Amino acid sequence: MERFLVCITGASGAIDSLRLVAALAARGCIVHLCCSPWGARLILEETGRPLGYWLGKIRSSGGPNTAPAIIRQHSAEDFSAPIASGSFRLNGTIISPCSMGTMGSLASGACSTLIHRAGAVALKEGWPLVLVPRETPLSLISLKAFVQLKEAGAVILPACPSFYSKPETIEQLADTVVNRILDHLDMPSEQAYRWRQPSRYT
Repeated sequence: MERFLVCITGASGAIDSLRLVAALAARGCIVHLCCSPWGARLILEETGRPLGYWLGKIRSSGGPNTAPAIIRQHSAEDFSAPIASGSFRLNGTIISPCSMGTMGSLASGACSTLIHRAGAVALKEGWPLVLVPRETPLSLISLKAFVQLKEAGAVILPACPSFYSKPETIEQLADTVVNRILDHLDMPSEQAYRWRQPSRYT
């Protein structure tokens, strides 16, 4: 059974994070989750419900064929958690949304939270690390951090939704980002809209 870690930091984009957790759980993956205090605050602000409410909904029937989903939650301050070690194997780590503070910490190698440590572990172990920033505009400092992390092996995947699938709801719009994340985890969604070229180009 594949295991993925989803980290949520204090940046806007709660819907992307929650729908990513739900999408991985629906595929039967074990989802490890680490949310910073500010990440939890943003979820409450943006959805009107606390993180525990959404995890309860996903756990109850969010697995394959409405079976219970497997979600393991870790405190962002708990460095004794298994995800702090590279010996605890994961199929991928996603930080979504990824704040600029988290991006800077990862680029500098400073690990003051479990989220920072988990990102550093993914880089040193060489498994997929997908960073989903939402900040705009970007300072030169942030851009340099992007370059450092890309050179170290991370995927920088800004939360930029696409519109060619003509999404009609906020959820469908968010899923254009979630589906790109899933692509980079080698877990492509059958529901993802793929750009179709005219037949003369195929």
